[in-house]
Amino acid sequence: MELNALSAISPIDGRYRGQVQHLDEYFSEYALMKYRVLVEIEYLLFLGEKKIVKLPAKVKAHLRKVAEEFDFAAAQQIKDIEKITNHDVKAVEYFLKARLDEVEAGEVKEWIHFGLTSQDINNTSIPLSWKNAVEHEYLPALLNLQHKLHDFANDWKHVPMLARTHGQPASPTRLGKEFMVFVERLEGQVELFTHIPFAAKFGGATGNFNAHHVAFPKRNWIDFGNEFVNNILGLHRMQFTTQIEHYDNMAAHFDAMKRINNILIDLCRDIWTYISMDYFKQQTKKGEVGSSAMPHKVNPIDFENAEGNLGIANALLEHLAAKLPVSRLQRDLTDSTVLRNLGVPFSHIIIAIKAIEKGLGKLLLNEKKLHSDLEDNWAVVAEAIQTILRRENYPKPYEALKELTRGKAHIDKKAIHSFITTLKVSGEVKKELKAITPQNYLGVVGEF
Repeated sequence: MELNALSAISPIDGRYRGQVQHLDEYFSEYALMKYRVLVEIEYLLFLGEKKIVKLPAKVKAHLRKVAEEFDFAAAQQIKDIEKITNHDVKAVEYFLKARLDEVEAGEVKEWIHFGLTSQDINNTSIPLSWKNAVEHEYLPALLNLQHKLHDFANDWKHVPMLARTHGQPASPTRLGKEFMVFVERLEGQVELFTHIPFAAKFGGATGNFNAHHVAFPKRNWIDFGNEFVNNILGLHRMQFTTQIEHYDNMAAHFDAMKRINNILIDLCRDIWTYISMDYFKQQTKKGEVGSSAMPHKVNPIDFENAEGNLGIANALLEHLAAKLPVSRLQRDLTDSTVLRNLGVPFSHIIIAIKAIEKGLGKLLLNEKKLHSDLEDNWAVVAEAIQTILRRENYPKPYEALKELTRGKAHIDKKAIHSFITTLKVSGEVKKELKAITPQNYLGVVGEF
């Protein structure tokens, strides 16, 4: 079968293709070739800038055009060359040499890939594509979601809600504050994530600029490499490497993404539970079906879908973070095939974020249910009463409230007020205690 949405093995290229097809600009085989071509061209232009090779203006312009106009036809030419070379980076080199022939720049051809090994290209082009994907796709999607959660928090900042610790009724909280918990968690982890540099390796066959140095021993190749990688490519050059990049920073990115995914999983499970408790209704769409057997159902499928995709992403990120920093001696090839899967967990995360946003868009607050749950659980003000009694030096207040409330089938307002009436405290304190309700025993939270 031809590859299409129905025949694709991976749901990323099948069922969910429409949601993530734009990511092929960063993670496809085409994208890898595009970024390799870009790095090779930028390197040659930098050699010219440093007057190591003389590049006529027409050659520079042509090289820029090759990079800017790189398309699928160009990628196919590289693949055709690779069938002969059986080496993907060498195929890029030969492709560019052929493009230089178009402007009769034969004297420049051998400066393409001068002194480099394939990993100088891979370990700059892949981090560059990863950086662009993170900055243009991942962080904006995550921050947009965070802003949506912040909007919900503001909308519901004054809505009282029964809290549940260990699944049991607990001291009331505010619905908006519970959403702010996730806003703050995401904010903290994004801050940590953005402090991790996008590292790159650039230093010749085994990281020592051997070929560069033997050709031009008086040139400071370390400064050259630092300036090229840091200033031209916008990456962070590692100073001491083997043939390949350490991948420690990339692993740190993966670990940070896993933590963020876990926060989102926690969010999905909480909202799923609130829906099951009827704190939220969900908007319906004409023609949609919630269950093949039960017509009444409106399932929280968006949050379930997100949770599943985040779990898949975490499993893959775990392997990437554990495998990539480990390589035999100066280099083995295991990183190559693994790196080609960077787009898989990334895509699952984007799919998950879109699902969460879709689910959030369906939520309808059911304040009546939140209110009734609070009214049905007057026992939660026991904490407030015993704390005030402690302030008043009342003997064993915790034990008194425990005897009244723990394990009892139902404690209502009448039972609480009857208990307060029997207390040997001043009338003023009794009035203070009777003013406490599940709806107003909410404490204080910071501004948001």
